[in-house]
Amino acid sequence: MSDSFGFLLSDVSRLMRRRFDERARTIGATRAQWRALTSISRNEGINQGGLADLLEVEPITLCRMVDRLEEAGLVERRRDPNDRRAWQLFLLPKSHPILESLRGMADELFVGALDGLSSRDQAHLSASLSRIRENLLDLPEPREAAHG
Repeated sequence: MSDSFGFLLSDVSRLMRRRFDERARTIGATRAQWRALTSISRNEGINQGGLADLLEVEPITLCRMVDRLEEAGLVERRRDPNDRRAWQLFLLPKSHPILESLRGMADELFVGALDGLSSRDQAHLSASLSRIRENLLDLPEPREAAHG
């Protein structure tokens, strides 16, 4: 079961990402930009290092992404008043309609993906996935291998 479960979970995730990317491209956006914009909207004023950690990307990768978002007039960098080396990130008004469009696309994708599942099945699936996530978060970190 573990091989088929892992494969199925990975395949569903891959297909969701692909289908979302297809939709986001219609308005000139990417899933990575959506994740960044959404994370900034939920953590207004986050610094670039914190956002890189949140998105699990390298700081230089995030810097380039923020450069593009800033050039597009979607985000603004402001000096962190507590750390002159750091930049805080804020959404600009132009980002809000794009975020709303992307949220709508995601909602439509989820409706399509869950087609044929009853409300009860959807709730059970969500609860099961939440439990699996909690289990994975609670697993102990593996010890480093001894070299010698």
